[in-house]
Amino acid sequence: MTPSSTSEAFLAHLRAVGAEARDVDAQVRRAVAARCAPGGRADARLLQAHQRALHGLAWVASAVEAITTAARWGGRLAEAGRLGPPEELALTLGIGEYLAQLAGGIPMSQNEVFRLAEIGLGAAASAWAQRPAVQWFVERAGRPQTRRALVDAWAEGRGVAETTFDDDLDQIREQFRRFAAKEIAPHAQAWHLADDLIPDEVVRQLAELGTFGVSIPAEFGGMGLGKRAMCIVTEELSRAWIAAGSLGTRSEIAAELILGGGTPEQQAHWLPRIASGEVLPTAVFTEPDAGSDLGSLKTRATPLADGRWRIDGNKTWITHAARSDLMTLMARSEPGTGDYSGLSMFLAPKPRGTEGRPFPAPGMSGGDIPVLGYRGMREYEIAFDGFEVPADGLLGGVRGQGFRQLMQTFEAARIQTAARAVGVAWRAFDLAWRYAGDRRQFGQALQAFPRVSDKLAMMIAETVMARELTHFAAEEKEKGARCDIEAGMAKLIAARVAWSNADTSLQIHGGNGYALEFEISRVLCDARILNIFEGAAEIQAQVVGRGLLARP
Repeated sequence: MTPSSTSEAFLAHLRAVGAEARDVDAQVRRAVAARCAPGGRADARLLQAHQRALHGLAWVASAVEAITTAARWGGRLAEAGRLGPPEELALTLGIGEYLAQLAGGIPMSQNEVFRLAEIGLGAAASAWAQRPAVQWFVERAGRPQTRRALVDAWAEGRGVAETTFDDDLDQIREQFRRFAAKEIAPHAQAWHLADDLIPDEVVRQLAELGTFGVSIPAEFGGMGLGKRAMCIVTEELSRAWIAAGSLGTRSEIAAELILGGGTPEQQAHWLPRIASGEVLPTAVFTEPDAGSDLGSLKTRATPLADGRWRIDGNKTWITHAARSDLMTLMARSEPGTGDYSGLSMFLAPKPRGTEGRPFPAPGMSGGDIPVLGYRGMREYEIAFDGFEVPADGLLGGVRGQGFRQLMQTFEAARIQTAARAVGVAWRAFDLAWRYAGDRRQFGQALQAFPRVSDKLAMMIAETVMARELTHFAAEEKEKGARCDIEAGMAKLIAARVAWSNADTSLQIHGGNGYALEFEISRVLCDARILNIFEGAAEIQAQVVGRGLLARP
């Protein structure tokens, strides 16, 4: 595959493939709607009965969106005169693979493959696979020489373009990449093995770079750069260590809550402090018996005579809780309710803890939860027994609106999680690439073996697909429109790619990859959490599937 012989045909089929992908998406949506929403409105009982089909729709639509956004990116590169062989090869492999999955079966997990024949579209899928643009990409993606050519280009230093077509954003990427490579990546494995918190000095440096205020408006002391900048910062920090990339997530969630639902006084007080890094927030939502089912939260918020609130109950899986200064805390404020309507959101200040005393505030106790990966901030369980929130701590000064307020943050949090996944995916590839180049077996480098180079090529291609889908979701968020579906799609695809890349990278490392001294052992553990937090993959598929059925 050479650019002179294929670029013209590549661009012609690239322009056509988006419409072809949309067509199969439309067919699947109609078939699932007939099962789950026969009267035009989704039926809860039918959604449960046909959950596999509903989630299959979500995965199909996510793959289609990944194809179309990648094709759009390739078109923009061509228009700018920046489409070279590495980009063409990566797009051919990524788009071709996802088209093949649509026709033959798309993995929803390691042991669940959704096939269109399950919803009566087997013959349609076979016919669709014969369409010229689909056939062109699938056939070329299956060629060994396509994969080999991408690996050879990478070995020659011709990587795939990373441009956002915005010079400022591209400079932000370079700035954070340099910082992460110097200050985080060389130490991440040692911090992970020791289960240390990210050093305060690194947190201070991140604050000086503006990490915690990337998307907070300038009027509140932030950088006001939007969600694409947030994605880039998160991706680059996560490429060094997911914990570094995740430090900004709590600030992102808190800022979204306060911007969307806070009073002017709450915004003026908290947002500048969050943006500067003076205040480190933590999200306190999950309970031992309520993971994704937030409507069943039991932690109680009781109003006191002087306007303050008393908090009683238990929370778990609270990230960075000990070192935080502010809790965005969800509790049930309305007695007699047992659903979302009785929940309120609180801005609850607390003192920073220490190693020996993580929660020095009266009415709080708890400890950390040992975990496989995603260390550096630690996970905690917290018991509240008479903990008090100031009178001005009720978000927006309104009761019973906590779930609605939280829902407004899910989009940004899930887009950022997708960006974290892209960073982890790149790190897994970086480690695999280096090891496969350095390690020699049977007289040659591992990169020379086709099964290894095939893996490396697909890692590049899928990470590019995930990256462009994530940036697309961020762009949609910046428009101010609802984008919960796009955010869910980005998280679904990117989390799957991160885990696949990490697992593949460890396989390339062989037995050494299973040793704690090798960094890939950490990256594998870090990648695994991405399919769980900020909404497990099954929850994401439910959200995306239902949302698609509700769209006109």
